[in-house]
Amino acid sequence: MKKQFSPSVSDTASNNSSAISDQDISDAYIYLLGRLLVLRQQNLDFKEGFKWNQIIHRKPGAVDWPNPNLDVAYSEAWIAVDDNSYTLLTVPQIAGRYFTVQFLNGWGETLANVNERTFPDRPYGEFAICLKEANVQLPDGVRRVDLPVKYARVLSRVELGFNWDEATALQGQFSFKASGNPKLPEIPKVPDFDMAHLPGVEAFDVAEVALSSEADINEGMEGLQQLVKQIAKAIADPAERTRVDSVIRQKAFADFGKAGILIGHGTQRNGWVRPATAGVYGKDYLTRTLVNYGGIWANIFEDVIYYKCALDSTGEALHSDNSYQVTFSKDALPENFVKYFWSVIAVDNAHMRVLPNPQNRFLLNKETKPEYGTDGSLTLYFGADKPAEAPDGNWLPTPKGQLYRLTFRFYGPKGAVWDGSYYPPALTRSKGS
Repeated sequence: MKKQFSPSVSDTASNNSSAISDQDISDAYIYLLGRLLVLRQQNLDFKEGFKWNQIIHRKPGAVDWPNPNLDVAYSEAWIAVDDNSYTLLTVPQIAGRYFTVQFLNGWGETLANVNERTFPDRPYGEFAICLKEANVQLPDGVRRVDLPVKYARVLSRVELGFNWDEATALQGQFSFKASGNPKLPEIPKVPDFDMAHLPGVEAFDVAEVALSSEADINEGMEGLQQLVKQIAKAIADPAERTRVDSVIRQKAFADFGKAGILIGHGTQRNGWVRPATAGVYGKDYLTRTLVNYGGIWANIFEDVIYYKCALDSTGEALHSDNSYQVTFSKDALPENFVKYFWSVIAVDNAHMRVLPNPQNRFLLNKETKPEYGTDGSLTLYFGADKPAEAPDGNWLPTPKGQLYRLTFRFYGPKGAVWDGSYYPPALTRSKGS
């Protein structure tokens, strides 16, 4: 499978007399799917009741998109700005607790963050979210954050920590207020699909509006966009429509699934995959689509690094009928590699949602109060039943009957996690499981 856009795609797209190859269809579909996944979520958001430039504060755990977690309290919004308006963001003063306000475009690209890293002198107060180069007058003391697009998805995160009441009180102090009357877009409709049943040829029925409603800010995508449009025109012929649908279901789905093993161009060690990038993608549309599929709204590496694991130490797929454990030595504990905190969750392979369980425990982190060995090591356990030797705070329940994968998050990565030389240890299958 082509890992990235190739100049040959542009040649194919510009020659209308040439046949569209199966590989062209697969590449174009995967590229287009990245946009459709964001549009799908946008349609779900506004169907739920989102309004432009208004923030929605979620109760912990109450988000309905792939790969949520209980590390943070989420707040969500869609904002609109233009040449004559801006949106005022208010951020409360927060000390000793991780937070960020992330802005993304309609392709899932991170545009900006407001947090301690980006505004180290004063990461609180009022910020004017503006269209780049817009000539707007701002009140005194308001700092400007420029976006290259008129419309953006916003996700704010506040670390829950040990005191959830304090975290949610801070969460409620984040706010947006439109200054001016920006023109609001009509949200393109997309085929109704869920994560376990992706669209086939019908994806190309909305290709023109999907592409025209949101420009891809990355350079070098013109050839792929031409190819998408070429296929969208070609399927007017019933025979070609049938062929394209067949290629999508037999080849594109297989290509996408195969690429998902390494999250596109990621690297794997000890069964754990570290993506090549997240949040900003350049020409790597493959990784972008995979991230939008498996963990939409991923942030950039400067703020959090994600590792995925679907295999045990023998190379077998993780299955909840088995029990596993992973041990971190004293000199390589997860907390050694973060400025803020770490966590690990288990999600199902179909919808990428955390696994429901009778204990209502959906992650392991410092709040579960894991216990350390006498040698300073840390062992975490995953299985339907708690092993006799496992402290309660070290065990993540994984109810029987399904394949699953783990996501390990490092917030404020540093050291070997930041430079890419670190991978978590392999999961070993417990005897008798």
